[in-house]
Amino acid sequence: MQNMGDSSCPFEFNFDPASFKVGDVVSYRVTGSLADFPFVGTLTEVHDDHVFLIAEPDNPGSAVRATRESRPVVNEADIL
Repeated sequence: MQNMGDSSCPFEFNFDPASFKVGDVVSYRVTGSLADFPFVGTLTEVHDDHVFLIAEPDNPGSAVRATRESRPVVNEADIL
């Protein structure tokens, strides 16, 4: 995700799970056939051992459960 050749990323991610809060933008991973692709989501809920993030910015109902780690992991079955 680079910005038109200047090598900057258009997103500012929080990679510190200890400081996660609602509204943070995170880079997350998906298991299975999508494991090699990075995704961007916004945290909607933060719990001790998991988070919920919005997978589709235009669809607030797209919130999915993910692990609480530097790059949260979402189960592929929850996305597709």
